[in-house]
Amino acid sequence: MQYGKMRLFWLPLICACWLITGGINPAGAVAEESKTGSNPALVEGEIRLEDQEKVGKPEGEGTEDECPTTFGPIITDTAVPIEKGKFAIQPTFSLGFITDSLTQSWRRVSAGGNYSSFGMGWKFTYGLWDNLETFVVATYIHNWASDVNEAGPGGERSADFGGLGDINLTFKYCLVEETETRPTVSALFFTDFPVGHYKHLNPRYLGTDAIGGGAYAFTGGLNLSKYVRPFVLYGNLWYSVSTAFTDDETRVYPRDAVTLNLAGEYPLTKKWVALLELTSYWDTGRMIGHKANTPASCLVSVMPGIEYMATEKFSLALGLNVDLIGKNSETSIIPMLSMVYAF
Repeated sequence: MQYGKMRLFWLPLICACWLITGGINPAGAVAEESKTGSNPALVEGEIRLEDQEKVGKPEGEGTEDECPTTFGPIITDTAVPIEKGKFAIQPTFSLGFITDSLTQSWRRVSAGGNYSSFGMGWKFTYGLWDNLETFVVATYIHNWASDVNEAGPGGERSADFGGLGDINLTFKYCLVEETETRPTVSALFFTDFPVGHYKHLNPRYLGTDAIGGGAYAFTGGLNLSKYVRPFVLYGNLWYSVSTAFTDDETRVYPRDAVTLNLAGEYPLTKKWVALLELTSYWDTGRMIGHKANTPASCLVSVMPGIEYMATEKFSLALGLNVDLIGKNSETSIIPMLSMVYAF
């Protein structure tokens, strides 16, 4: 059983490359707004608040060309760092229901039982310096299994297990500020620390006690955002390298992975914003070290959502993430609720 990754596809890659080369000119494009939100592991996003007021306003033009304040995507990470000395806290809650398993040939088959997972992630963001922010994400995970086809050693057909998952530490630096023809471009680097339970698994728990990845994962990449009135657009392109680790039986050499996320926001009113995200990941071979001994997997997901800007400091968003296609993974339907409070 695999519990959650975030993933990507070629069409988003083409769009992201177009954005970074300044291919969209807001003066002649169809109006559109997109939001930026967060990484790894079913639990990302970031409010922009005062930061967004700096973006998308060509010098000398009026307030009608300002980028509107939005929540930012729930999963896709933002490009504009939080202001120096500012702090934000963001809890994200998700409840995933596994619907199918995906084979090597991209076919859907039975998951072999009823599996679900609750995630409660807490993201703490701080502006270290001008154009540089850091954040930590810690997540509690609780898994359930019932009516499984293969019973445990004592005949168990249901089980549950909960605990702290892997912890993420990220640094994000703005390289290019947005202009009329150019998007905001930020570089980021993050590490996942394998503190979640991943070894000495008990067969009685039917796999629900696997809540950690087991490896240190090092990721680098770019975040983009662009105001194309009336939309705000976002993109992430990352490459991840994981260390080898030993599970209960063997030495595991995980594959490297590419992540590409795209998101767009469309303000309906000053307080309500429509959201659409396309997230995905693709496993590759290992760039360095021992040859990978795990099957290559991938997953492409879509999430429509709605955001509500309650106050200048507090916002919330609700989305429904649906896994579409992939291989050697599971498909899930995941309602998500994320809130941000900025200090």
